[in-house]
Order: sequence, then C-alpha cells, then structure tokens
Amino acid sequence: MMITVGALVACGSSQQDAAGPTGTVTIEHKFGETRVPANPQRVVTVGWTDQDFVLPLGVVPVSTREFSENYDDLPWVKKATGGKELPTWGADEIDFESIAAQKPDLIFAIYESIDQETYDRLSQIAPTVIQSSDYADEETPWDVQLLTTGKALGRESEARGLVDGVQGRIDEAKKANPDFDGKTLVVDFGPESGGHYLLGENDPRRSLFTALGFATQDVVGDVSEEKLGLLDRDVLFVNGATKAQMLASPAFARLGVVRDDRTLYTSFASNLSDALTYAGPDSLTYALDVLTPQLANALNGRPVADLSDS
Repeated sequence: MMITVGALVACGSSQQDAAGPTGTVTIEHKFGETRVPANPQRVVTVGWTDQDFVLPLGVVPVSTREFSENYDDLPWVKKATGGKELPTWGADEIDFESIAAQKPDLIFAIYESIDQETYDRLSQIAPTVIQSSDYADEETPWDVQLLTTGKALGRESEARGLVDGVQGRIDEAKKANPDFDGKTLVVDFGPESGGHYLLGENDPRRSLFTALGFATQDVVGDVSEEKLGLLDRDVLFVNGATKAQMLASPAFARLGVVRDDRTLYTSFASNLSDALTYAGPDSLTYALDVLTPQLANALNGRPVADLSDS
C-alpha cells in the first residue's frame, strides 16, 4: 500500500536534496511502500523499541509505547530528552484512538508484529513505517532499523554515522578479545519465576553478543528444568534474575558453566537489561561498556562482577 501525503512540510535544502524533488522519502516494507513527508514534526512510535531509534537522531516523539517502566530514567534517554518524561499512549494493545489523538505526521511500527489490517488502520492516521519483508517480525537488525528510521526522518547521514560509530566500538572489542569468536553464549531470558527461555540468533535482544562474535545455541525457546543441560556451554548470560535467585535451583547450580563462574547475571530492573532489550545505538554502546570486560573475565577464569544493578 502506498501512502500519499497531500501537503508537504517545508524542509531545508540538504533534506530536500536527500528526499528528492517532491520533498518526500519512500520507505519500502513488507506491505508495499510508504511515502513520508519531509521534516515530520509529530512522531509517534508504536514498535516496542522504536523510541530508542528516533531519540539518538534528535527526534523526541510526541507519544511512545509504554514498555519498560524505567525507560525515562535510563542515562542515554535522560540525555536525549533533557530528563523530561516521554508521553505514552499505552502498552499491550495498540490504542488507535490515543495515537490518532496525537495528530502524528509519522508513525514508526518497526519492532512489532504488524499485520495488514493493523498497518491499514495506522496508515489511515498517518504515514506508517514498518519492517521490510527481508526479516521475520521483530527480527530486524539494529543497524537496519536505525538506517530505515534515519531515512524516514530525513536524517540518513546521521543514522549512518551512528551505525559506523557503534560498529567501530564493536570491532575494537572484538580485536581486543579474539577469544570471543566462535564461543557459544546462551542467553536465558526471564528465568526469575522458574521458566527458561533461550533467545535465538536473530533476536535483537542478543544482537550485541552475536556482533561480538559469539555463536548461538541450537535450541531456541522454552526449556524445562529437566533440560537445563542445554544452558551448559561456553558462557551463560542470565537476563532477568539475580545469582541468588538462580542458585536456588539445584539443577541450575550443578551446571559447569555456573560452577566455573562463566555465568553473568542481571535483573530486569537494571539499565543493562533495558539496554540489551531496546538495542538502539546508545543502548548498545552502554551495554558494550558494561559487558565486554565481564565476558572476557568469564572466558579467562577471572571473577565475574554482579551486574544486577548495572
């Protein structure tokens, strides 16, 4: 479906050149393409993490999806917003009426499972940017999401600069830690209540580990207590529970990766957990600073720090 915008907002010459003579940019996606007006002023984010990709580009959305309770207090978010709270339109279900009430001129819904009906309804409110057909729902790589966001905002060069900056930091970490390459790192997500969910290679919540060269375990999804041996690989990252909570399980405590102190733990209340979940450029930089030395410690027999408050 093509969204045609009748009235275009005036923009500067540099954006006009990037957008073309019509002053619009065209974003291709899984349901066709969307034409976005130049210099959008009222941006609403619908995807779970889309706000983390517009803020680094200097755009403060007029409304976002309510996801993490801590989002406004994250250090990179406070820097981008000047400490002001971001308005939210809701959480679980997409609230079309609340979104329409914001009178947006652009909607981002990239990190979401958007079907045709939902896309059509959002597009009736404002031009809507969703993911391309190149990736499964909610599996768009962070750099692709950022470049798509930048293009839609007329800030593609700024987005490319951010991608290059983060990638440069990742390359430095890999060069300093060649032993990361090929080691299997398991991410056990949300085990605080006793369940275990192993993140797959294409899940953005483990994108940083993959970027650093770590391989992913074969099994993805829920794992029962009886099959915890699947977690026993080179490194284990527990996202969503403390060490004390996890060691309450004798089966978990017996794992070699746990006994040998090759396991890292963080709680959902930590900045680190949010950084890995949102996975925008500033989030990834934050997570990289926290995780890189601890991953090196885990692989080299050195004590691993408690990351539950990091």
